Amino acid sequence: MSITIKTGLVALALLSSTGLTAITAHAADKEISWIYCGDSIDPIHQKYIKVWEEKNAGWKVSPELVPWAQCQDKATTLAAAGTPVSMAYVGSRTLKEFAENDLIVPVPMNDDEKKAYYPNIVDTVTSGGTQWGVPIAFSTKALYWNKDLFKQAGLDPEKPPQTWEEEIADAKIIKEKTGVPGFGLSAKTFDNTMHQFMHWVYTNNGKVIDADGKITLDSPEVLAALKAYKDIAAFAEEGPTAYEQNEVRAIFLDGKVAMIQAGSGAADRLKKTKINWGIAPLPLGPSAKGQGTLLITDSLVIFKGTGVEDKATEFARYITSPEIQPEYELQGGAGLTPLRPSAKVDEFVKNDPSWKPLIDGINYGGPEPLFKDYKGFQNVMIDMIQSVVTGKAEAEAALKKAAADLEQYK
Repeated sequence: MSITIKTGLVALALLSSTGLTAITAHAADKEISWIYCGDSIDPIHQKYIKVWEEKNAGWKVSPELVPWAQCQDKATTLAAAGTPVSMAYVGSRTLKEFAENDLIVPVPMNDDEKKAYYPNIVDTVTSGGTQWGVPIAFSTKALYWNKDLFKQAGLDPEKPPQTWEEEIADAKIIKEKTGVPGFGLSAKTFDNTMHQFMHWVYTNNGKVIDADGKITLDSPEVLAALKAYKDIAAFAEEGPTAYEQNEVRAIFLDGKVAMIQAGSGAADRLKKTKINWGIAPLPLGPSAKGQGTLLITDSLVIFKGTGVEDKATEFARYITSPEIQPEYELQGGAGLTPLRPSAKVDEFVKNDPSWKPLIDGINYGGPEPLFKDYKGFQNVMIDMIQSVVTGKAEAEAALKKAAADLEQYK
């Protein structure tokens, strides 16, 4: 395979592949090799792999378990070396980079397929007007608050903030009245620092890059988000550049911070504690049009050069279909936000209302921005956030610098 552009993760994968003593061969005819992240195959997937194989005589789906930390790198290394597997589980953030390097095939959706998803989900796998992956996992965020800390600070424990202004004011009061940080802020050199900031961008109708590939970071909406991030840092845990979201969540679970923005995993853990907590939609910025959140999906991608691209695409559509996907998403403890609305989802939310705020933010949510060098984009965003949170740069200057730096990665 000839690769004319080697950017970001693809270049890194090629470097790491130089030390391999053996390379996995091309997928065999009648076999769909699948790099599957984790330490076990989900029982729902095991069940439907068997069903699909029974309906497709002579075909075999062969998942290869790879630990999460190495999963995407392995798939990338093999593809960049010209020895791809048929299909892999990847973060949708990497789809543009894979596509630009001609490593994957498109998986276009028709209008009915697009409409079946919640709004804006398809945007997470779309670049240049084409879909490059099939969503298989989805997460959103909501606001969690400690009701007892609110009460100790003289705030109404049943009234979470609905706007940034209220959120910052509540965080200030809690810090001053109780000595406990009012908000858990992520600013570590870690990918989810960018994710956490994007929740603020999407709760203020902001955008980093538009559908035509124009950088729109330097806008009033994003500037307001960056200033709010700086403002609330004054009432957050000490040294937020040392914390990523899971570390912030751990502080909240210990009752040592009053508010965080987190996904469904926080609710699962909180149900096992004695903390008096609540969950609500993320507070809104002054330019918001409605409840928002960053929409993060993982996808199944189909690699080029295996000879089984069509059949692998067929299987990817099958295993993530509206008939099967909800069974995978809604099983106990899965922690995945549903990709599509349905009667099953309605019943699920009725039985566990903590899911409602995590779903309410989808309508005005936005995707992880797609760049040809995702890690380059991520690092620019983290540098911008850290420079403002630590006071090394003013928000306006940091935003202009970041917008200019992003041009090379779009």
